Amino acid sequence: MNAIVTDKLCSFEDYLQYDDGTDNRYELVNGKLEIMNPPTIRHLLIADFIRDSLKVEITRKKLPGLCFKEAGVRTGLQKSRVTDICVVLQEQAIDLLDKSAVFQTPPLLVIEVVSPESINRDYRYKRSEYAAADIPEYWIVDPILNKLSVLRLEEGFYEETILTASQTLVSQVFPELTLTVNEVLAAGNIGA
Repeated sequence: MNAIVTDKLCSFEDYLQYDDGTDNRYELVNGKLEIMNPPTIRHLLIADFIRDSLKVEITRKKLPGLCFKEAGVRTGLQKSRVTDICVVLQEQAIDLLDKSAVFQTPPLLVIEVVSPESINRDYRYKRSEYAAADIPEYWIVDPILNKLSVLRLEEGFYEETILTASQTLVSQVFPELTLTVNEVLAAGNIGA
């Protein structure tokens, strides 16, 4: 469970500068710093596989995009989330080269891998915040329930497609991507 670090409100600008001298990662939620639990190994393996696959697709198609792990996305006046993976246009990253990697314009795609402590955060809070931030596509990879949800923004709300087993991902951002749900989830197994 995420712990609130302090009851003192923190501005978005303070959040961008915050450093407690540890390797802890924080999200800004309604002006309060919330520490993020370290991810599980399964979570890391799946995120690495997806990121590697997207980077290959970006290179293959010569797309002007960049794919990042654990970049931040501003989702409100005093809100910022740490994504598992986000895809942005190169021009979005230029101004942040020497600054905190927190995007204040909507990424093309955000992907979250569900861990036991992140179920509500990924399915409920981030879903509504990402929609409000106009992020056009959001994937929720759920190794607990063995499914992958692809959410596309339509008129301010996400329309959800739930995929399982051998179904192939259908992405507007990466229309030629040919990953199946089984391939994505199998990446979370060691020696598979």
